[in-house]
Amino acid sequence: MSTGTAPLPAGTRIGHIHLKVSDLEQAIAFYSGVLGFEVTQRLGSSAVFLSAGGYHHHIGLNTWQSRGGPAPAPNMTGLYHSAILLPDRPSLAAVLRRVLDAGIALEGAADHGVSEAIYLRDPDGNGVELYRDRPEEEWPRGSDGSLQMGSAPLDLRDLLAEIE
Repeated sequence: MSTGTAPLPAGTRIGHIHLKVSDLEQAIAFYSGVLGFEVTQRLGSSAVFLSAGGYHHHIGLNTWQSRGGPAPAPNMTGLYHSAILLPDRPSLAAVLRRVLDAGIALEGAADHGVSEAIYLRDPDGNGVELYRDRPEEEWPRGSDGSLQMGSAPLDLRDLLAEIE
């Protein structure tokens, strides 16, 4: 679909997400304690920045307008989910193990052909997708070369076998 606007360059990426949370310590416990992001900077008791691999931040969390606030209702507009790309299948399996060990319920798990993903919610009800991409040469394509993504069930036992 063309809008007449020049497309962004191929190296463009989403740099970070910044979430309003109701309880900063609870959010840190999830994003750092369970998922494994490292705290890079803290702004008192109102905000924190977290990253993977030493980047300045991939996730910002704050309570500036949301301290003690309720989660948004399911039928409201807003963020559907953030998607956290892991570098490989063993890394996805390791974070899945941490999520399960923390007693966090999964909302789903899917093999999309181009990627494998698990879905859950953070303490504020925000959707989180944890996924890994398959190498591009493995992506399913139609006879015309177009992507043929789908949503087949993901075998979590097989995924966990990567690390067990």
